[in-house]
Amino acid sequence: MHPLWRGTWVTRVRIVTGLVLFAYALFHFLNLALGLVSPQAMEAFQTARQVITRSTPGTWLLYSALVIHAALALARVAGRGTLRMPLREAVQMGLGLTIPLFLTTHIIFTRGAHEYFGVNDDYGYLVGLIWNTPSGWSQAALLLIVWTHGCIGLHVWLRAMPWWRKAEHVLISLAVLVPVLALTGFATEGRRIAAAFADPAQAQGLLALYRWPEGEAFATMVDWKDYGLKAFWGLLGVSAAAYLVRRALMRRKSVRITYSDGPQVVVPRGLTLLEMSRVAGVPHTSLCGGKGRCTTCRVVIEAGADHLHPPERTEAESLAAVGAGPGTRLACQIRPQDPLTVFRVFQPDGRTRRAHASTGEERRLALLFLDMRGFTARTAGQLPYDVVFLLNRFFDAIVPAILAQGGSVDKYLGDGLLAVFDRPDARASARAGLAAVAGIGQALERFNAVLAAEGAAPVRIGIGLHAGEIVLGEIGAAGRAPRTIIGEAVNTASRLEARTKDLGVELLVSEALLVCAEVRLEGLELIALDLRGVDVPVRAVAAADLRALPWAEIPA
Repeated sequence: MHPLWRGTWVTRVRIVTGLVLFAYALFHFLNLALGLVSPQAMEAFQTARQVITRSTPGTWLLYSALVIHAALALARVAGRGTLRMPLREAVQMGLGLTIPLFLTTHIIFTRGAHEYFGVNDDYGYLVGLIWNTPSGWSQAALLLIVWTHGCIGLHVWLRAMPWWRKAEHVLISLAVLVPVLALTGFATEGRRIAAAFADPAQAQGLLALYRWPEGEAFATMVDWKDYGLKAFWGLLGVSAAAYLVRRALMRRKSVRITYSDGPQVVVPRGLTLLEMSRVAGVPHTSLCGGKGRCTTCRVVIEAGADHLHPPERTEAESLAAVGAGPGTRLACQIRPQDPLTVFRVFQPDGRTRRAHASTGEERRLALLFLDMRGFTARTAGQLPYDVVFLLNRFFDAIVPAILAQGGSVDKYLGDGLLAVFDRPDARASARAGLAAVAGIGQALERFNAVLAAEGAAPVRIGIGLHAGEIVLGEIGAAGRAPRTIIGEAVNTASRLEARTKDLGVELLVSEALLVCAEVRLEGLELIALDLRGVDVPVRAVAAADLRALPWAEIPA
């Protein structure tokens, strides 16, 4: 199963219904934004939307999604073993439970008014009804609440996807822009409608156009709104009562959990192991919030596994996907009834930054492998201290050119190094790599001038420069794990550097990096290279001398 759909059937239903509601909200808000263009554009887009949303299939899909999504939220409240949760999860849950308080009124005075009283509920009617009233402010708050709730849910669902992380800066901009445009369009239309209603002649025409609800019809809808809110408060009260009863029953019996790398706690039965950790204040990693969609909460059961229920399909599939060993379980899926001894596979140990970084972060960045040519022959017969002195002088000369472009040396490799340019995006990273190469060429020329004055032979180097997907993370024992990079792109950059020696050039730059940097390829001689350990030939541009790079300049 694709990672996006991993989890229980309840989780998958929640995702599908959430996507339906998010799509409706998105187009609804974009429709409001058209108020900045013209009332006609706003009404035309609404008419087109309602062809779908007010058809029989569209109506069933939309309102079924709304009811099911809300019901699952209330059921989640009732079924929780504890209200302790990460801040992000608490914010999303709080916003979700707030939505019906505002949405009930909106539905009754739009769709309800249209279906039962024949009201023409175009945007002009809705805006005229609530403009410059407390309801106008509450509906503006509803827009922000719905959008924030939906964006959080969408981010949590998609954040593990590489393409989502690459586009994150663009998506954040859009997430801010959509509600701003919607509220601005609402304000623009509100001022227009208010001015029209201020003119008695226009006001009468608008009342007739919208078949404005008055008298008994309006009073009936107010009653419906009150009944709807009471029903919601009643359902929320039932969920809260179910939670409290559940908590009371759990308190009557407890179970002892021993963390082999931490404390021993006594907590109520009926909770998941993840909830037990939270209740007891034991740090426990869980990136998906305990929905069974990841395996970061997994534990190895060291004692008591025989008393646990076997993994259900969702848990078994998730564990199989990561090749989990025997005795491994998901803390969010097991509910211990008997004493357990467990080992947390991802151990925060108070070092939450390590726990996050150790999961790895996939990025598309520029990598630079550099090696000093003829180092062994050059240093033959020299004293070790003299060799170290030469290397340090060499690195002192060239590394500042890397640092000046925002690069960092990931590791030194004897007479060479691996550098990475951790910039906000692939384009900036690739351009930084090209600028660093030019800087290294200038630094090397100055360094060789100093060597010549000392009567020493000049230093020759080879550089491989490439851009590709890498994983940045902490690799090593806890507390002693340096941040490093791994991935096929690292091997490609290394093989490019090795081929510079065979070709007698100082630099090989991959086509992938040049494309990322938006360098014009016209006029550049690209050669196809078969690299050891790389499945397909890599096209690259060679430069025999760093002082005469084949491209005129790096794009600004």
